[in-house]
Amino acid sequence: MTVVAVAAEAGMTHANVYRYFPSKDALLDAVAGRWLREVEARLAGIADAPDPADDKIERLLTALATVQRDALFDEPNLFAVHLDATVSARPIARRHRVRLRSLVERVVEEGITSGIFSARDRERAIAYIFDASYRFTHPLAIQHDAEVPRDLIEARFGAVIHAIQRVLRSGIL
Repeated sequence: MTVVAVAAEAGMTHANVYRYFPSKDALLDAVAGRWLREVEARLAGIADAPDPADDKIERLLTALATVQRDALFDEPNLFAVHLDATVSARPIARRHRVRLRSLVERVVEEGITSGIFSARDRERAIAYIFDASYRFTHPLAIQHDAEVPRDLIEARFGAVIHAIQRVLRSGIL
């Protein structure tokens, strides 16, 4: 993708595109940012639902993995923009990571407050969730597993989610 191609698609000159976006990365980040805000809104709806925290953590992680895997196949250019922003640790990806962490933290806090989770250290519990689910929720790992059949990925991720739930309930962390 080039700025010239974007300008041509939009019916304007590339100079006009640069009036709105100072660089190609800024343009790509705007595209990724719009999609990520939609993803985050969907995940926030899960985090704010009245379900028990153990159900919410499963739904939240599954939704995150599914929306990204779907993007890989249905919108490969959008997925590539997201992947590049993540791998390059651009601000849009860092802000997304912070918002994801906040959603997971809310669910963990709710689980601890309600007694569903027995985690002793919230920070370790949150880090464990991200570490354990990395293969299924990080765009680089998702791309790596692109050729793995969806049903196999879902079965593996289901086992990981159940392990996460058991650990959070157990008080190990």
